[in-house]
Amino acid sequence: MAQEQPVLLDRADGVATLTLNRPDKINSFNVAMHEVLAAHLDTIEGDATIRSVVLTGAGRGFCAGQDLSDRATAPGEAPPDLGATISTYYNPLLRRLRRLPLPIIAAVNGIAAGAGANIALAADIVIAGRSAKFSQAFCRVGLLPDCGGTWILPRLVGQARAAGLALLGDVLPAETALAWGLIWKVVDDDKLLDEAATLGRHLAKQPTAALAAIKQALLVSSTNTLDEQLDLERDEQQRLGRTADYREGVNAFLNKRPARFQGR
Repeated sequence: MAQEQPVLLDRADGVATLTLNRPDKINSFNVAMHEVLAAHLDTIEGDATIRSVVLTGAGRGFCAGQDLSDRATAPGEAPPDLGATISTYYNPLLRRLRRLPLPIIAAVNGIAAGAGANIALAADIVIAGRSAKFSQAFCRVGLLPDCGGTWILPRLVGQARAAGLALLGDVLPAETALAWGLIWKVVDDDKLLDEAATLGRHLAKQPTAALAAIKQALLVSSTNTLDEQLDLERDEQQRLGRTADYREGVNAFLNKRPARFQGR
């Protein structure tokens, strides 16, 4: 019997659904998962019919982070080079997710811990099931948050809450994550995938270039000066004003009909 792929890709209605698929390991990352996910992202980037992405996990959890069974060392053995793992796999993945010119929805089921939490938070919109939980579990194994955790947490929840999450490694329930502004929405567990799919289909019908510009403008806003951001908005608005989707949006508004965006 062929071994199940560690990441599944489904394409329908303009939406690519990526499912982390090592449920027996709570979808923790190993090299094979990284490599298959990267290949699927290549496919997504090369398919002009895909206009939004949903990322979720199979089974009882979204992702438990790094598979620590790959990191165990016997006494006297050389320690693993975690910097090489981050440089080769995690940092390229995070950069790719943030720069992908498509909206990404994370549908978080169960636990999202360590790198799994920060991969979820790298999405543009995060929806969580009511029983979902987030944990910056790094300190529990003698590490600091990676996958952009030390960058994104203070920007989402402020310095005090970011420090508490990172230094204590406590488990944060979905409802608290919502109240703190860490995520967008909480839904009943049995409605999570339907909600994410519906949102994915909605975004797939929107002006793709504009959504990509919004995503990138928000990403750089925290390091730009106001003048730099004003200039960026001007330049992007000028570019978007020449697209077919802008022309369609204006015509639809003036004619009081729904817009039919084509992603151009």
